[in-house]
Amino acid sequence: MIPLLLSGLSDDFIAFNLVRYTTFRAGAACITALLISLVFGARIIRWLRSFQRGGQPIREDGPERHLIEKKGTPTMGGVLILLGIAAATLLWADLRNGMVWAVLMVTIGYGAIGFVDDWLKVTKRNTKGVSGRTKLVAQAVIGLLASVWITALMPPALQGAFVFPVFKEALLNFGLLFPLVGMFVMMGASNAVNLTDGLDGLAIVPAMIAAGVFALIAYLVGNRIFADYLQLHGVPGAGELAVFCSALVGAGLGFLWFNAPPAAVFMGDTGSLALGGALGAVAVATKHEVVLAIVGGLFVVETLSVIIQVFWYKRTGKRVFLMAPLHHHFEKKGWAEATIVIRFWIIAMILALVGLSTLKIR
Repeated sequence: MIPLLLSGLSDDFIAFNLVRYTTFRAGAACITALLISLVFGARIIRWLRSFQRGGQPIREDGPERHLIEKKGTPTMGGVLILLGIAAATLLWADLRNGMVWAVLMVTIGYGAIGFVDDWLKVTKRNTKGVSGRTKLVAQAVIGLLASVWITALMPPALQGAFVFPVFKEALLNFGLLFPLVGMFVMMGASNAVNLTDGLDGLAIVPAMIAAGVFALIAYLVGNRIFADYLQLHGVPGAGELAVFCSALVGAGLGFLWFNAPPAAVFMGDTGSLALGGALGAVAVATKHEVVLAIVGGLFVVETLSVIIQVFWYKRTGKRVFLMAPLHHHFEKKGWAEATIVIRFWIIAMILALVGLSTLKIR
């Protein structure tokens, strides 16, 4: 919105030229989302407490200390994240860019699914919300629509292509089936972040790290000069997603202010499904789906721990981990929550560096 309003005035006021630069608007979006989260955070938390008498329902089969330490903490804090992302993106992004709208659709759509799920949990006072099948169908519909939209905005040579990092000429052409691939990437990322969200600050920081990496990736693939220099597959218009990703980082920082241990609010499915879907959509739009699996490797490992646990238990009646997802396994082993969270953050940062290295290795 702001770029459209001020760009026409740049001839009279030279300072308004700044809005023409993606880097400036990305920084402004980050700060705007952070300020929105900090200003409205306490009010939103009070609103959430007003109808969540007992806070988020705690799993009785989970770590015992959660029943004591986390009881009464409200959930659905993802509303705060979504508010920061949406407001900052709408203010600072070029709203003529279709990719921005497609990614926003996934973020808000998945957030809405999570909101309904959280609402049912807190009103019915149990850990069961929307059924798994209904949730997956809703995610699939939104993901497929967004994937078709993003694919239509791609250059013809990339519309059906799945790009591999490092190997610059390696393209797997799915043709008309590519939107299904994009849909699964969004759904997988969304549910992976959801599974990781189990401890204070555990999911939000790796999500911000991944968003920071993809802000850079989006800027590079959307800039013809940098894309040619790094031998990346350029995607016209993708650079505007750097503004969106920066807004995600700012909103995440603001949420972390209230989610830092001991958390005053949990993001719930409202936040985790939206954040994962957003990262998946940006990865599809920038043609860096595999890099997302590297940068978001922590989310992948957490998901695999659940899959392995369920598969092995059904097959043998025994558990591989003391509890899944993986962070609960370490809780059961006696690790302090802060120890698990900080060590997982370190792993996320290392994986982000590995993912960034693929931009130069060709």
